[in-house]
Amino acid sequence: MDQYLDKLNPTQKEAVLHIDSPLIIFAGAGTGKTRVITHRIAYLVTQGVSPMSILAVTFTNKAAEEMRKRVDALVPGKGRSVWISTFHSFCAQFLRVEARNIKLDPEFLIYDSSDQKSVLKACVKELNLDDKKFKPGRLMEIISRAKDDLLDADSYAIHAIASADYFRQNAATIYSLYQKKLNEAGALDFGDLLLKTVNALKEHDNIREKYQARFRYVLVDEYQDTNHAQYILTKCLSAKHKNICVVGDDDQSIYSWRGADIRNILEFERDYPGCKTVKLEKNYRSTSNILAAAWEVVKNNKNRVEKKLWTENPEGQAIRVFQSTSEIEEAQKITDEIEFLANSRKIKLSDFAVFYRTNAQSRVMEDAFRRAGIPYAVIGTVRFYERAEVKDVMAYIRLIHNPNDNVSFKRVINVPRRGIGKTSLDTLERTASAANVSLWTASADCGYLPPAARKAINEFRQIVGSIRAAKETLTIKQIASAVLDKTGYVKELESEDSLEAKNRIQNVYELISAIDEFEQKSFDKTLSGYLTQVSLVSDIDEWKEETDRVTMMTLHLAKGLEFNTVFVSGLEEGLFPIGEAAFDQEELEEERRLMYVGMTRAKENLYLSWAAERKVYGKSRWNMPSRFIEEAGLSSGAALEVTGVRKEQASYRGEYAADSGDGGGFDGRKLRHAEDKHSGEFALGTRVRHTQFGDGKVIDRSGSGEDMKLVVLFDTGQWKKLIVKYAGLQVI
Repeated sequence: MDQYLDKLNPTQKEAVLHIDSPLIIFAGAGTGKTRVITHRIAYLVTQGVSPMSILAVTFTNKAAEEMRKRVDALVPGKGRSVWISTFHSFCAQFLRVEARNIKLDPEFLIYDSSDQKSVLKACVKELNLDDKKFKPGRLMEIISRAKDDLLDADSYAIHAIASADYFRQNAATIYSLYQKKLNEAGALDFGDLLLKTVNALKEHDNIREKYQARFRYVLVDEYQDTNHAQYILTKCLSAKHKNICVVGDDDQSIYSWRGADIRNILEFERDYPGCKTVKLEKNYRSTSNILAAAWEVVKNNKNRVEKKLWTENPEGQAIRVFQSTSEIEEAQKITDEIEFLANSRKIKLSDFAVFYRTNAQSRVMEDAFRRAGIPYAVIGTVRFYERAEVKDVMAYIRLIHNPNDNVSFKRVINVPRRGIGKTSLDTLERTASAANVSLWTASADCGYLPPAARKAINEFRQIVGSIRAAKETLTIKQIASAVLDKTGYVKELESEDSLEAKNRIQNVYELISAIDEFEQKSFDKTLSGYLTQVSLVSDIDEWKEETDRVTMMTLHLAKGLEFNTVFVSGLEEGLFPIGEAAFDQEELEEERRLMYVGMTRAKENLYLSWAAERKVYGKSRWNMPSRFIEEAGLSSGAALEVTGVRKEQASYRGEYAADSGDGGGFDGRKLRHAEDKHSGEFALGTRVRHTQFGDGKVIDRSGSGEDMKLVVLFDTGQWKKLIVKYAGLQVI
């Protein structure tokens, strides 16, 4: 083990060697966080700690698998006994083991987001509510946040009634019915996994004492991303021995919209008085230019722990800012630059990444890549397991596992086509609801339906029932193959004889390959184990790094990754930082952290890009450059090179350009307006004060004398066109 410790820097080693008492490790981007966690686990094992008494939790299957591999390599033969998993995977396993003790069916299904929306849609319909007002996506968000805060349906209803809010009160009614439908189907959603685990530990002394005694050491990765339920879970599990180690970076807390609470990491030292604090600040990933610019951005946040990344890496290339007249030109510039770097510097396509704030921005970029013949992968769109044909086959498999799964029943009762009409299905649904039974149970005796529908449903039941009767003697792959054979699913696709149908067939066979891979690699080869694993797959888990193509993704998905060359696109006020974030301090700080995350993914080359004009929902919008561009260079010594558009192309007059006498990269403080040939009371860059809008900076002007018009970018992020003689501006 000593030779492994010798490869650690002093602060990394300090974190690894601390064994007893609470420990918080502030691990900046690219500082070797995973190395520290895995070496700490390995060190504990070499000091005689039983691997089975160590629990390490993180947020993605990809991160958990990487940890398992590294620990196993450090302490061969023992590393695999350490419980390393995601939060949701830990809770799923916990609930299956303890199911009988907490009155839960151990064969429960886990509903993904599309399943949840299907159930919520049915709830809104059953309650005769306006589906335009009560949209499944919004309701799912409300229920998920409630469960993150450990509020079950009854608890949420109490809060809703007290609020006297019509929408919340109806949401509470929907939540209650939604939970009833999940219980009837023997299903849990992601929020239930955490909620039911925490409740089991709280309400059952014997269960709590068993797990507290077992886990002498608890390690939590990405602690800044934990929500309230995860905070309580880890606090409860570590309460006996107090050997909790959390690793994270408050500067990379970017998931408040899905329940993450930055206070968990900022207040850890208050929660655990006397804990040891270690800051990892030596960065191994990026050039010093990139780190300097990223620091200049994030240091503007007030709600953060003081730390600053440094590196022994070279200064590197100057950061470049692409300014374009439109989003089409922006996409073309990025495409041209990728082609140039790939050809001249022999950078692999897989070493390029294009980040954007919203998924809608990918379309123009994709068009440019297709025209140029550049292979690319868009991460976070339709995942493999969300494709219609894959979900169809999975629905059959889930029904075979648990026939009370109404969502799966409704999905495939008429797939392939069996001629069961909507009227018959509605009648079946009403019958099941009135009898308070599942659709499967209600379909056992459907003499009230027309003969054709009755015959089709009986044939469907015979297919599912026959495979279900033999499931204990079949492998998962054999079950899936039996589904394809008995239903004729692939044959129907083949009969379509279209390119789309052929692609869907390929996806079905890829699913069989994925099942085969699961059975070869997984310790838990049960059907419930497979269904659990599939339900917890995330966007990043499906990303294949070895494929040589440009990666495109939102900034939220980029955390934890690294690329040689990164383009952060769409850096415009109102888009990034997004919308109202410009006027809310907490939201603005999270947007700034998101920018910091995007910048620190880059190892050697970083490009910041914005367009003066962009179409949003079919309408053109005139844009101001994001404040983050200015923060990255105007007040720092970070090398910043700005590339302007050709003057004859520009539709935006307030365009920055490089000082031609500077000869390359230069200090951002030397930025000036391309057409500014004179100075005056309201020269470009002049700081001004307005009685209503506050302080700001002149970024464009036209006319002269009494007809002079200014564009002022105020410190709130708001910009205004003002006529000088009426505005009452004061130069400051």
